[in-house]
Amino acid sequence: MSRRMPKMIYADSTGNIFDHPELCMAGINGTVPLLPEEVELIPLPEDSRLFTMPAMPPIAWDSRKKAFVTVDTIREGRRSQRIQAVSAFMAPGYMRTLLPACDYSGKASLLPLWSYTAVGWDEERDCFVVAASKVDSNSNWNPVNYDDRTLDPLVRKMLKEMPDNRLLEQLSRCAVDYHCFAAKNLFYRRWEAPLPTSPVCNSACLGCISLQESECCPSNHERISFVPTPEELCEIAVPHLEQAEQAIVSYGQGCEGDPILQADTIAEATRRMKKATSRGTVNFNTNGSIPDRVRLLCDAGMDSFRFSMNSVREDIYNRYYRPKGYSFADVLRSVNFAKQAGRFTMINYLVSPGVSDAPQEVEELLRFVGETGIDMIQMRNLSIDPEYYNREMGVTGKGIGMYRLLERLKKEYPRLQFGYYNRTKENFHPPGFERGWPVK
Repeated sequence: MSRRMPKMIYADSTGNIFDHPELCMAGINGTVPLLPEEVELIPLPEDSRLFTMPAMPPIAWDSRKKAFVTVDTIREGRRSQRIQAVSAFMAPGYMRTLLPACDYSGKASLLPLWSYTAVGWDEERDCFVVAASKVDSNSNWNPVNYDDRTLDPLVRKMLKEMPDNRLLEQLSRCAVDYHCFAAKNLFYRRWEAPLPTSPVCNSACLGCISLQESECCPSNHERISFVPTPEELCEIAVPHLEQAEQAIVSYGQGCEGDPILQADTIAEATRRMKKATSRGTVNFNTNGSIPDRVRLLCDAGMDSFRFSMNSVREDIYNRYYRPKGYSFADVLRSVNFAKQAGRFTMINYLVSPGVSDAPQEVEELLRFVGETGIDMIQMRNLSIDPEYYNREMGVTGKGIGMYRLLERLKKEYPRLQFGYYNRTKENFHPPGFERGWPVK
């Protein structure tokens, strides 16, 4: 006996959420409404959030009509009320497979910079379900681990110990005001801590979370306004590397531009860190726009690199990143430099159903993985208005399915790793995991 399909959920004008008694949950891949397949429906992860989609009525599957329908109103007794769609913003570690099914044409402005996921109500399991797949089991980043009641005294104590460190002051704001988990880790002296360095960037990403044009949606936080000195970087980083559990320090965070533009400062700081301690992992998150600087950072002792891209197709990459003074070919050279230098090389793959699983993208991604021999793909949900992103990327259809994309990659490259977070060097290649593969 097959399972019953989850029900469509909707919100009234005040944000109260209901499940529909008859209509079924739908999702969207690219621009096409679809019924979720059973393999891609999982219970809504703990610590996820539900968002209403103002002025956007839901699209549902009507099993009697055998068709997708847009539901503008719901009748209650003698009166009808307008309704709005509901979306999930999932806890980290999960890759969405379908976008929320709704009519985006009525929205008056761009949606805030969150990742929007199809969600419904499963009567049999008595829970909300989302179209998603878990891609990382690391529980460090679960919100339950971040209790601000214990954070404040730690922030005050460290600021008192380093009263003249401008970077520490910046990170205290990131931790307390913007609730950045990575910044909080610094004060908890554990796991991955950030080292933002660059107030400038040579990309103008559509979904940049630290700098947006005034007519767009607001950025999530302010960008760092100065370049820290090597001394400021090391004063923060060395104690963390020496003392923290699963210690990582990472350049290239959400509150900055791209650190590759400060490579000389970072190389000097990294050399000093490596001289001070052999413990911990030093990681570099970047757009990879200047290959020679990647080589410089390899020489300085950088342990790992994570290169950000929304696509391995040049046209789609350019539409999102809007590069200034560099080309997609430069990014490819940087990836190859890092890998050939023996560094753990990751792709921060900003995914969205309909773009990331487009047939052309899938074939190009398979070729890219084979030619570069990268170690890991981080499947990160792109935080942006889905309709805006699809329009800017020129999407008019649907992809093969996000979980099918994962299946293709795993089948052709069984030693390729997947995840959502950076790793310590002790876990670059887990026990029993053969390193790399012959590059095609």
